[in-house]
Amino acid sequence: MKAIEITRPGAPEVLVQGLRPDPVPGAGEVLIRVAASGVNRPDVLQRKGAYPPPPGASDLPGLEVAGVIVDGDAAAMAAAGLSIGQRVCALTPGGGYAELCVTPAVQCLPVPDGLSDLEAASLPETFFTVWSNVFMRGALQPGETFLVQGGTSGIGVTAIQLAKAFGATVIATAGSDDKCQACLALGADHAINYRTADFQAEALRLTGGRGVDVILDMVAGDYVAREVACLAEDGRLVIIAVQGGTKAQLDAGLVLRRRLTVTGSTLRPRSVAFKGEIAAALRRQVWPLLASRRIHPVIHAVMPAAEAAAAHALMESNQHVGKIVLRWDALPA
Repeated sequence: MKAIEITRPGAPEVLVQGLRPDPVPGAGEVLIRVAASGVNRPDVLQRKGAYPPPPGASDLPGLEVAGVIVDGDAAAMAAAGLSIGQRVCALTPGGGYAELCVTPAVQCLPVPDGLSDLEAASLPETFFTVWSNVFMRGALQPGETFLVQGGTSGIGVTAIQLAKAFGATVIATAGSDDKCQACLALGADHAINYRTADFQAEALRLTGGRGVDVILDMVAGDYVAREVACLAEDGRLVIIAVQGGTKAQLDAGLVLRRRLTVTGSTLRPRSVAFKGEIAAALRRQVWPLLASRRIHPVIHAVMPAAEAAAAHALMESNQHVGKIVLRWDALPA
């Protein structure tokens, strides 16, 4: 099979097309003929040598795909309600930048009615991440106020739509006025340009001084203290990336007085069983919203898989709004 390999840690140019043996599904797994692969920030980190795949996973990048099941563990497929020939999208442990990909059956979901493979490939990584962190770990409830940092990222566009669909008031931050408008168009109630305004002061102003109930943060670093300061009583800060650094100082007195929770998680190392629980919850509670188009994929660019290096450069430019997707129907021989 053709695949996009990381030849060595480095800049986007280290991504090159190569040939690999076709993977073989094991117990509990399915083999997917890939039509499209989503591009995510962890792929960039893996390319740089900063996010190695877990033991036993493919060394190829790629954490989400869409395509057709062509082989797999029959019992596992039956238990997951899947079948040979079915169109699915899937969260993968790695190996998604390839024409064929193996992943656990429980991490597959049917392509929502009416969606293309390109749209479906943009879903798993961000929807699994947002559901597990905002709704499971952060316990966001209807009527609460939710703040997402980086509202036009793949995570951000998903978080805005899901939080709004489940009854929250949504505040998003973004790095330009145009991106703030994009957040509002997706359903955010308020958008803060963090380059021209203090998100802490604005969040407090927008909530009448009460603060927000849940924050989803991909920055960490010096954001943490400011986020803690704009949480409401019993508020929850959920950290899912550390683009601003791993070290943070905060006012522990606020944590005590307001009964705050500061937590976080990474998805890739979690168990297959845990990811299967997320998939089941998404299928019940979110997939109908996609089928009805109450929420929808947001794709900034679709590029041939052979142009994976350009896709990574685009992601690192931070100019995109939503997801970047690779397609596998136009590869050179």
